[in-house]
Amino acid sequence: MESPSKDQLEWMYSKMVLAREYEEMMKRVYLEGKVPVFDMSAGPLPGEMHISSGQEPCAVGVAVHLSAADWMVASHRSHHQAIAKNVDLAAMTAEILGKESGLGGGRGGHMHLSDPKVRFTSTGIVGQALGIAGGHALASKMKGTSDVAVGCIGEGGANQGVFHEAMNLAALWKLPLICVIEDNRWGVSVAKDKSTSVSKNSDRAIAYGCYGEYVSGNDVWAVFEAAGRAVERARKGLGPTILEIETYRLEGHFVGDGEAYVPEDQKRDREDIDPINVMARRLVDEGTFSADYLESILATCKEQVDAVERYAREQADAKPSDALRHVFVEA
Repeated sequence: MESPSKDQLEWMYSKMVLAREYEEMMKRVYLEGKVPVFDMSAGPLPGEMHISSGQEPCAVGVAVHLSAADWMVASHRSHHQAIAKNVDLAAMTAEILGKESGLGGGRGGHMHLSDPKVRFTSTGIVGQALGIAGGHALASKMKGTSDVAVGCIGEGGANQGVFHEAMNLAALWKLPLICVIEDNRWGVSVAKDKSTSVSKNSDRAIAYGCYGEYVSGNDVWAVFEAAGRAVERARKGLGPTILEIETYRLEGHFVGDGEAYVPEDQKRDREDIDPINVMARRLVDEGTFSADYLESILATCKEQVDAVERYAREQADAKPSDALRHVFVEA
């Protein structure tokens, strides 16, 4: 697999920055009315909010290889993948804020985003993205197309039954499925080595007779290369790949999580291993882009995020009386 081109590097960096700025905005909006006393029921966004800051390479390094016809199915922590798959950001923000103009009319919230126009969807049910993506992969094979499907789960999701069922059938039928496992070390507050019998879920590929690869370091270049190989194999009819990516969430499991379970040295290392900072340094050091140009990308992303926030706040709230619309067949 060739190294990413300059255009691909710019696309990946821009999407990573946009995702980070979006998550910072979402965190700020979510905390409205919840501080100084944290109350999940207060403010414009009740419930939990799971943000993806730190995990951006897992999204862009894969999505850069996908076409508009390829599917990506994500988990409850999916904003970075939605942005990488070009989901309508204004409609997505309106959805998260419970607005009529949202992707699902304000019904799905931030864990159940769906934009069929760009072939993206997500689910809040742990591990289930792989089953849905497997269905899309089967459809592609039955239609005789070269489209691929990507199912994104966390390392904890790899212990769900659907992971084994989907991978077994995908390998048996040589489906164009790519299982992306975002290994951020923690399943909520449970360390990976306390819940999983193998250190690398990608090693489980041998049990299904398919390809498996582990990408260490949260490195967007390495993710790009590994994902490129997986997509190429899938398009050639060589079957599925389990692609596990070492990554790090820069926040807790949800906004407001105090992370008492995370060792202090891991918390201190976060700024140094922030993948956006790492990528920016390398792009400048290698002369790919100037620091000023990267700053202009940041400014553009901030403007875009500000615009979609304003749009979403101005939209009409979803009506409780419409809650059952599109759930049952209407006469």
